[in-house]
Amino acid sequence: MRDILPVVAGWYAAGRPFGLATVVATSRSAPRDPGAAMAVGPGDEVVGSVSGGCVEGAVFELAQEVVASGEARLETFGYSDADAFAVGLTCVGEITLLVRPVTAGSDPVFGEVAESVASGRPVTVATVADGPAPRGAALAVWPDRVAGTLGTPGLDAAVTADARGELALGATGMRHYGPHGERREDAVAVFLHSFAPPPRMLVFGATDYAAAVARIGVFLGYRVTVCDARPVFATPERFPPEAEVVVDWPHRYLARTDTDTRTVICVLTHDPKFDVPLLEVALRRPAAYIGAMGSRRTHDDRMRRLAEAGLGEAESGRLRSPVGLDLGARTPEEVAVSVAAEIVALRWGGTGVPLTATDGAVHPRRDGSGAG
Repeated sequence: MRDILPVVAGWYAAGRPFGLATVVATSRSAPRDPGAAMAVGPGDEVVGSVSGGCVEGAVFELAQEVVASGEARLETFGYSDADAFAVGLTCVGEITLLVRPVTAGSDPVFGEVAESVASGRPVTVATVADGPAPRGAALAVWPDRVAGTLGTPGLDAAVTADARGELALGATGMRHYGPHGERREDAVAVFLHSFAPPPRMLVFGATDYAAAVARIGVFLGYRVTVCDARPVFATPERFPPEAEVVVDWPHRYLARTDTDTRTVICVLTHDPKFDVPLLEVALRRPAAYIGAMGSRRTHDDRMRRLAEAGLGEAESGRLRSPVGLDLGARTPEEVAVSVAAEIVALRWGGTGVPLTATDGAVHPRRDGSGAG
């Protein structure tokens, strides 16, 4: 979608209608992921791809039809479908496409979304794919505002809360709701398309604990990098295939690596010669979470060394050490759950207290737009 936005934004600005087909769901060995898009514009110009060539001919015709009718359509192509086989989807997969007309009247927020994506501002676009809501209706959700509507205030509120959660992870996918945003109902299918890079998780120390934290980081949607100065331990085979493995001194690698307010830094080196120079750099950089493994004695020694290095209370106060929530964790996998729980709690303002010991909404409103 990012690739075709410059072209389709020009069509939109010029008031020229176009049909936009977006992959909203896949199964088995589908050729493209959710979010892949193809547009058919003025003069039958085509940009983008939804299947790598398998069904583009059929999608071209669908896009023309939705522009002519003004009505969005949801279509599924699969290997077992005669029509899909006829148009060439032979990858033994299945893709579901939302094909909708885009004009200033049908999608008044499209221009703002295109501008945000072009300038690197994060935004999630929620679009009704199916159910008792206006198919193709769009709601744009930024960290601090929303624009558009999906048809009802309750649905808008529930989707806004979820869209901000997906935006925090840079995630894209389908969600289901009741007609007025009811949870645990599936009458309305809404596709959430996030335009934000996934947040980074930087794991320092190529240990068994680091491998477990890296796995759960990938599961949570982070772009994970593991760094250690010891090449005998920092080998790709020890970590999930999605994780980047870097051999370098941790403080040197972090000093040349960009971080932002979504970045998670986990210091699992458990060795002063690595973790103190590393934390000197980390605690002076933007990050959502900085945690360091070690006993309370190790923590006290580490804080003394950081103070000697010139870090003030405001900087050292950002450090979560000993790392993780008190779950009684023992194994590397259990410690990884403990660390992940602390990261999630810090991101959303959770207490870490069992829900059975709390009152009120499970998902409290935090900005006036979330759902309880």
